[in-house]
Amino acid sequence: MDVVERRISSGYAKPPWIFKGSALYQIHLVKAATARAFIPKDLRLVEAFGYTLGGFFLASYDDSPVGVFDELVVIAGTVWNPPTSCAWAARVLVNSDEACHHGRKEVGLPSQVARFSKKITAVPKQKGEKTFGFLDTFGLGTTLSQPEDLVEVKVSEVDGAACADICSIKVRSDEMEKKLGSWMGPTIKMSLPSFSGNTKYFPNLLKYSCHLQCRVRPVRPAVVSDPLDDETEKFSEENHTSQELLENERRLSVAVMLSKPILALQFKDLTMQVEAPVVV
Repeated sequence: MDVVERRISSGYAKPPWIFKGSALYQIHLVKAATARAFIPKDLRLVEAFGYTLGGFFLASYDDSPVGVFDELVVIAGTVWNPPTSCAWAARVLVNSDEACHHGRKEVGLPSQVARFSKKITAVPKQKGEKTFGFLDTFGLGTTLSQPEDLVEVKVSEVDGAACADICSIKVRSDEMEKKLGSWMGPTIKMSLPSFSGNTKYFPNLLKYSCHLQCRVRPVRPAVVSDPLDDETEKFSEENHTSQELLENERRLSVAVMLSKPILALQFKDLTMQVEAPVVV
């Protein structure tokens, strides 16, 4: 077994680890009660009026320590780390065995192997339809009747021979992008500090930073749909089997994805540098 684990993680050299590609970063208002199901009790949740800031990070890497792969990071919420705050990942889904192994063993992430199915279709836009109100503040709203490209990404979690549908993410490219043309927004640099750990693979609490450089612009929020029907937010502290607990974690992760979006940012020409985690 040790030989297999060393072979699986061989793509990752010493940190920092560099990832290049593109991503959609979507910020949501997540119910504090939902976020607390993932966050250790000794960490203080950043919340107001019963909500915290979470969302998801959907990335497609064309260059990484293990080559090309896709990633969906479900962000449960934000926790205090004076004098600032850190994100907490509820689930990390990747279509790479090596990336999953590295996330679990080296970064303390709740990583799972997943399948990403992508489809692009052209759909007509109804005359008079408006874009997301946030974009109107930038003068990018439109009521023109033009076709759009609909990109649908279906994510399914894989566990051996079993496969469970997690969500469908639909992103529309519309008249806003035609107005912007080839302009991809300014190049920015930012750091995203995060907590991790507290998992069966890495019980210690960790802290690490992701340094990003990319071109960024606001886009219409993606539409997330749920294959798990109306039971998404059902959760109980009562005794459960390990399979039932896993299913509850999935449902709560989907609940985070289905929460109200407040901002969506498209990252292009992304270079992400992930530093080595440190035990807190």
